[in-house]
Order: sequence, then C-alpha cells, then structure tokens
Amino acid sequence: MRLVHVVTLVSDDGAFGGPTSVAVAQLEECAARGHDVTLVSLWRGRAPAARRIGAVRFVSRPAWRLVPGQGCLGLMNPLLLRDLWRAMGRADAVHVHAGRDLVSLAALAVARLRRTPFVTQTHGMVEPRTGTVARVFDRLYVPLLRRARCCLVLTERERRALTAVLGPAGPPLVSLPNGLRPGGDETSAQPRSGREVIFLARLHPRKRPEAFVEMAALVHKEMSEARFTLYGADEGSLPAVRRLVADRGLTDVVTYGGALEHSAALEAYRRAAVYVLPSVHEPFPMTVLEALAEGTPVVCTDSSGIAAELARRDAALVTDGSPEALADAVCLLLADEDLRRRLAEAGRRAIDEVFSIRAVADRLEEVYRHRRAPGAHR
Repeated sequence: MRLVHVVTLVSDDGAFGGPTSVAVAQLEECAARGHDVTLVSLWRGRAPAARRIGAVRFVSRPAWRLVPGQGCLGLMNPLLLRDLWRAMGRADAVHVHAGRDLVSLAALAVARLRRTPFVTQTHGMVEPRTGTVARVFDRLYVPLLRRARCCLVLTERERRALTAVLGPAGPPLVSLPNGLRPGGDETSAQPRSGREVIFLARLHPRKRPEAFVEMAALVHKEMSEARFTLYGADEGSLPAVRRLVADRGLTDVVTYGGALEHSAALEAYRRAAVYVLPSVHEPFPMTVLEALAEGTPVVCTDSSGIAAELARRDAALVTDGSPEALADAVCLLLADEDLRRRLAEAGRRAIDEVFSIRAVADRLEEVYRHRRAPGAHR
C-alpha cells in the first residue's frame, strides 16, 4: 500500500514530542513490511530538512508562525497545501496525527477534497474546549474530523473526550497502543555512567522538571557523587528550574543540556544510569518507552497510563511522584547495579512483549485495508 502520514511538526529539538515519534515508528515498521510510506509535515531546525527520516520519505516545508500566541496551532506554510495535495492523490490511505492546529485542518480538508480515505489519531490532543479560539476553529475542524473512516484512540479517557467533541455523528473509535522497536546491539555495548540521572522531556509544568530538581537535591545529600541533567525544549519552566538550582546550591550538580535531536536523545538514555519522568497523568509517555527500549532503568509516577503494567512486570520503579519518593527510588538504583540490570532486562522484555511496534503495525494494516475506499490501489 501507498501510505501517507501527516504530523504537524518535525523539529531537531523534538518539540512536538510523542505524535512525531509515534508517526515515524509506525511508518518505519510499515516500510520494513514493504509498504511505500511518506511523512508530510512542517520542519523546524537549524539545518534544512532531510529528504528521509530513516526509511521514511519526508516531505516538508519550513514552519511559519501565521497566528502568533497560539503555539503549534498557528504554525503553517501555504506551500504545504500543494505537498499534501500531491501526496494524497497517490495514496491508498492517509493517516492524520491530528491536533487542533492549522496543519491538521489543512490535511483533513485536502484528504476530503481528494476523496482519499483517511484515519485520524489525536494522541489526546483533542478534548472539549470552551475558549473562543477553540469554538471558532472547531466549526471547520470537527465536521472534517467526523469524516474520518475511524479515529485511533490510546486510552479510555481519550475515547470519552473524543466522544464529547464529535458527538453521535463521529466515526468509529478504534483502540491502538503506541509501540517501539527494542534497541539494537549498541544498547548493551554503550558504556553507562553509574551516577548520571537524566530528565528528558519538554520543560513544561505538566512534566514537573522542578520536582526533578527537588529530587536531585535530596539524592545529593545522600550520594554526593550523583549528577543530574535535564534535556528538552523549554516550554516555560526553564527560568523556574534555574532559580531552583541556584537556590538549592546545585549549580555544580544539576545542569541543563538543552533540546536534543532524536539520535542524541537515544545516546543520552544509553549513557544514563537512571531515567526519571516526574510528570503526572501521562496517558502513554513515549519517553519512558524509549528509555526502556534502550535498556535504561526508569523511575516514573503511578498516574502514568502504563505504570501498572510496568510495576506488574518489575520493569520500572513506580512512585507517587513526590520528590521524596522519587529520591528514594533513585538512591536505591544508584546503590545497586544488579537492580539496575534486572530492571533494564525487564524493561526490554516489556517493550518486546507488550509495547512492540510489530503488534501496532499488524493492527494498522488491518485498519488501512478495512477502511480503504472501494477500488483503491493495492
């Protein structure tokens, strides 16, 4: 099949996070199965966009901010419309990773005009909103979203939110987990620090980077050799993080490593002794899965959508998210190399058995074939 995925933004700092990672992982697995795959997106980076991301053909235009003050909602490039039109005209199926933004709106409109069958996946980004901007936007957006052959959902919470937005006229909602491919041979070959603890996510209040710093202060009192690094694009929390580091006297202990390209992020996981994600109410944290796939022991919170499965498998240390509980878990791991090894092995098994991209791609092929229009290309 000729498959076209659309995601709002690909960038060298990973600013759009999970939806981009999910789209690339899905397409790479589909490419490995012999499908002709293309990703269409805006691009933001220090260098021009590559023509391929791994095995995936990448069609992009530079991201322009057409609507100021609206985050990713206001990003667009008019030339992307032409790219969408051309790509979708040759597609057997279109998969839109849809948020409330101009790129998603354009992709849905072009697919509808092209009469190309499309499915959507909203990644928890489409919830009931009452603000003026959302209400105006939804007058165009929601009717198009309803024309999808189906909408792929991750959690029951997302299912309820989409039902509220789409109403009874909405498309079928089909459950689909996220998935990753386990790390390769370089995962076990990479020398690891016995003292480095990392945070790798957007520096946003939802991710609670300040809790990571508070945890670091507590661990440092017990294990003075431990070092801590925060990686990720700043989305409002960096000034508070820097103030807290200075207030706690941790300027030689906690550092900010900036945003990382995906390959550099994987290397950071491989070097680290422990990965900590303090965020709460994460439905399906892709960074946790990436760390597990790279064999890195994980500390997370019990409100994560995958926490119960990881705890059941002894694949992560799951805490209540308080700095004290996070610190206790990190101290335990830093002091016990055998525990780190057992957690890493269990994490890799969890990826392979539960969160594998193979099972996701099996389901996607089923969805695309079932939802194709009569007479579509094979």
